[in-house]
Amino acid sequence: MKIHPKAFLCNGLSYVIRSATEDDARKLSEVRLQIDGETEYLDREQGEAFLDESAFKQIIRKDTENSYHLFLVAEVDKRIVGFSRCEGNKLKRLAHKVEFGVCVLKEWWGYGIGKHLLAESIHWADTSGIKKMNLSVLETNGKAIKRYEQFGFEVEGVLQKDKRLSDGTYYNTVLMGRFKE
Repeated sequence: MKIHPKAFLCNGLSYVIRSATEDDARKLSEVRLQIDGETEYLDREQGEAFLDESAFKQIIRKDTENSYHLFLVAEVDKRIVGFSRCEGNKLKRLAHKVEFGVCVLKEWWGYGIGKHLLAESIHWADTSGIKKMNLSVLETNGKAIKRYEQFGFEVEGVLQKDKRLSDGTYYNTVLMGRFKE
């Protein structure tokens, strides 16, 4: 699915959020690899489950062709600095919901990019007949949990000792969902 590009201005930074295109595939591969090395909030360590340009092209093509998928990118001066994705399911019993994920390069944290990627994804879901959005977040990412709650997400469960981080400690994964009546 595609959305029309939207411009944002936050803390003096101007950026655009738009649907991903196949031309973005190489940049997305590079950005994802960099983001994975900048934070432990995500599932992967840098280089794990690497997606090359070809893999991203396939994902973008699939997401563009399916009305229950959405792939957004955030650009600053034509440079991709973050992205989000909603992935639905065509099975009738699951067709009402999507899984959501978002990531932003650390250099660009604090400019509302993640917040606006989330808001645009929610708007798309609400106007596309999607009733539920699900996501998972590491328990230590309190800022993200608070942001999701501000957008109507609720904690639905906790996966105990779900991820082992570089300090050797096991951390919980918080499962959150937003249901639109």
